[in-house]
Amino acid sequence: MSGWLLIIFLLLLGGLISTLGDLLGTKIGKARFSILKLRPKRTATLITIITGGLISASSLSLMILVNRQLRLGLFRLGDIQRKLQESRQELIPLKQERQELENELQILERDLYALRSGQVVLRSGQSLIIHEINADKEDLDLVIQDVIQNANLITQNIVQPNADEKIDLLRFRKDHIEELKKFLKQGGDWVINIKSVGNVLKGENYVYAFPEVTENKVIVSKGETISQIKIYADDFSNKEINNKISLLLGETLAEAKSRGSLVDEIIVNDSLRELQEFLNKNQNEDIYLEAVSLRRSKTAQPVVVEITFTNIAP
Repeated sequence: MSGWLLIIFLLLLGGLISTLGDLLGTKIGKARFSILKLRPKRTATLITIITGGLISASSLSLMILVNRQLRLGLFRLGDIQRKLQESRQELIPLKQERQELENELQILERDLYALRSGQVVLRSGQSLIIHEINADKEDLDLVIQDVIQNANLITQNIVQPNADEKIDLLRFRKDHIEELKKFLKQGGDWVINIKSVGNVLKGENYVYAFPEVTENKVIVSKGETISQIKIYADDFSNKEINNKISLLLGETLAEAKSRGSLVDEIIVNDSLRELQEFLNKNQNEDIYLEAVSLRRSKTAQPVVVEITFTNIAP
C-alpha cells in the first residue's frame, strides 16, 4: 500500500471510530448507563478513552500489517542496532586499509614521476652490498656490523654523494637483524645480500633496507659449458652475429641465476676478438658458439666465460 493511500485510510478509520465512540458515549450518557459502578458521566468518559485507544491500536496495527519496514523497526530494532554497531566496528580496519592503499598509491605515483624524470638512484630490490660469510669461523656480530656499516657508506655515496660527514641512512627492522643472526648461528657458508626496500630518490634522508641470506654454493665449474647457440653461414653479418652473441650471454646469465647466482652480468674475456677473426676467414661454415666458464664461481662471485667456436659437422 502506498504512503498516501495509507494516510487517507487511517484518517477515515480514525474518523469512523471516533464518530462511533462519540455516538456510543452520547447514548450511554442519555441512558444513564453505568459500567463498573461508575457514574454515567464517568462511564461516558471511559467509553471515549477506550475509543481513543481503539483508534491508536487500529492505526498502529494497520501500519504494522502493511509496512514491512515498520515491523522490522518495532520488533527487530535491537538486533538491527547491534548489527549496525558490528558493521561500524568492521568498517574501521577497512578504512585503515583504504588509507594505507591510498598512501601506497601516492608513493607509487611519486616513484613513477621520479623514474620518468631520472631522479631515482636506487631501485626497489637493488643490492647495496653482497658479502660472503663462513658462519662457523667468523664473529657473526662483528661481521654483520661491518656489513651494515659498509652498506651504509655505499648507500651514502649514491644517495647523498656531497655530504660532508657520515650519515646513518639505512633503516632496518630490528626483528630482521635478529632473525639474520639467529639463522647464521646454524653455521655453514652463506651470502648476505642487503637490498633496498623501495625506490630511493637522490638526496633522501632515509633508505629502508632488509637483509637476504643465500647459500654460498658452487654455481659453475671451471671448463663447464654453460650455454651454446648455433650460427649458420647465412647469418654471417655483423648485426646477426652480435645478436647471437647477446642471446648467448643472456642465456648464460639466465642459467647462472637459475642456479642461485647473484651476479647481474656475465664477464667475457678477449675471446670475442678471436671469434671475429675466425668468422672473417670462414664465411661458409655453420658453427657452434659456446660460453665456457674460465673459473669456479660461487653464489656471489663473478661468472667469467670465454666464447669458443667449433664447426658443425656436415
